[in-house]
Amino acid sequence: GCDSSLNLTSQKATDAVDGIFRSLRDIARVRMHMKQFHSIHNPGSNTHQAASYKPLLKQVVEEICNPDRPDPVDIEHISSGLTDLLKTGFSMFMKVNRPHPGDHPLLIIFMVGGVSVSEVKMVKDLVATRKPGTQVIVLSSVLLTPHSAVELLFAPDRLQLDAHI
Repeated sequence: GCDSSLNLTSQKATDAVDGIFRSLRDIARVRMHMKQFHSIHNPGSNTHQAASYKPLLKQVVEEICNPDRPDPVDIEHISSGLTDLLKTGFSMFMKVNRPHPGDHPLLIIFMVGGVSVSEVKMVKDLVATRKPGTQVIVLSSVLLTPHSAVELLFAPDRLQLDAHI
């Protein structure tokens, strides 16, 4: 609501910061139903006092590339072919493992709301390290810059954004 620092008041700054934290709380509330990817904050423990941050995208890619291959809890497989459809159908009657997202040699990730260049590099490096030979394609609704990411925090209606941010 300010076009210059001359018009900035303490109340306008407080309202802007309150709006940012309200947005962050809303994002956290949306992920509360998830079992595995509900938090990006690790508060630490008695042995490691330092809190840490682990991006959601990194958590998802690590789960997909996990060599132990447990069934992903928050990632759902959607049948795409006759073989997958039969596996899904027979799984109701007998113990059949669902296909794992890391089974395919091509990983396509689409980020709604934007992705930064550093996030794309992080995905590329993680996949190359943990699952060599897998091709990864990262798509997004917008390529975020540091400036546009901050603009998104201050946007009054984040669902009606310009596509050219």
